[in-house]
Amino acid sequence: MSEGRILAVDDESQIRRVVRTTLTSNGYEVTEAVNGEDALRLVRSSEFDLVLLDMNMPEKSGLETCREIRAFGSNPAIIMVTVRDSETDKVEALDAGADGYVTKPFGISELLARIRSVLRRTVESPNLPAAHLKLGAADIDFEGRYVLTGSERVRLTPKELDLLSYMATHPNRTITHRELLKAVWGSEHGHDQQYLHVFVNRLRNKLEISPKSPKFLITEPWVGYRLQLDE
Repeated sequence: MSEGRILAVDDESQIRRVVRTTLTSNGYEVTEAVNGEDALRLVRSSEFDLVLLDMNMPEKSGLETCREIRAFGSNPAIIMVTVRDSETDKVEALDAGADGYVTKPFGISELLARIRSVLRRTVESPNLPAAHLKLGAADIDFEGRYVLTGSERVRLTPKELDLLSYMATHPNRTITHRELLKAVWGSEHGHDQQYLHVFVNRLRNKLEISPKSPKFLITEPWVGYRLQLDE
């Protein structure tokens, strides 16, 4: 049984070959794309669990490709591959819609760990009390993976849904950064607070009437976040 369907996008054939060999030997089905346009065509015509996307491709960059994948509603998990290791580049990848990133050159074990981390579900949280959650004008459909605000329907990415689901099962209490990171991304990400900063902001933009003055997704400075619901 396949561990998942992965689209590997890189303009360098040698890297694609190494990635394909590594992932297929670990049970994944792998399709290759040579550039951003090729990736967009494949994502539109096929279903993938994850896109492994090189950030610095010629013509259409990985960031542009990532934004376009999210813009037309396709919802695979996305890992951005970058040669740069600065916090700015990592946050830029997450802001574009990626669920995680890995830095070149990477080892086989690191790549596999990142893929498992992004594809994992939030198994630590108990079952949600309901399939829907109402936050002011926003109606969240956890089964459909979208937010409905009036007539506007916005998709939730896999990790946005995981993060919101975990917070919804622990309402009205402050959840530490470390607990959220371990629950949603895994124990190896316990100190990657930039993940939370970007993903909470993305959720606020989809859920809150005033994202800069949030009513529901509350920051507890230096500690964590709280999903504030009516008692």
